[in-house]
Amino acid sequence: MEILENKEQWSADYQKSWVPNRQATGKSDWSIYQKPKNNKAPGRPGITLSQSRLMLISSAGGYLPASQQPFDAPSPYGDYTLRTFPSDISFEFLAYAHDHYPHEMIDQDAQVALPLGHLAELVNAGSIGSLTPSVASFMGYQPDAARVVDKLVPKIVALAKQEAAEAALLAPL
Repeated sequence: MEILENKEQWSADYQKSWVPNRQATGKSDWSIYQKPKNNKAPGRPGITLSQSRLMLISSAGGYLPASQQPFDAPSPYGDYTLRTFPSDISFEFLAYAHDHYPHEMIDQDAQVALPLGHLAELVNAGSIGSLTPSVASFMGYQPDAARVVDKLVPKIVALAKQEAAEAALLAPL
């Protein structure tokens, strides 16, 4: 099953309408943006979460400023790269590069975007089997859905396979 149905047509429409308008005006006109639509949701059979390893995937733009480059937050076309950091990290070691949401709440309590403490509690309670060693992190502002499917999703899937994830939780912003 396709992740994005009619990806080539969607991409052609995006390149013919939204991108040229953005280039000409310097503004993102979301009224002309064609939202991707699928008729069928991709999926797999359910699992028993209490016996499974879960990967947290975050679109908050979290990264390790001591060792990783920040995401290209100001880009009007998005940043389609991936960062990882340990799932048991202390929030003081993280920064967020994402210009498309207000940071006040995440600055007050990082768990609004990265519920790592809550997930650890669920592991301790036996509701989740375990967490993967790493969190997959990306900047959620990505207007090119085809590029997400072609560039970002394969990196997340490869990381999930490498860390033997059987389930994933996307914490979007």
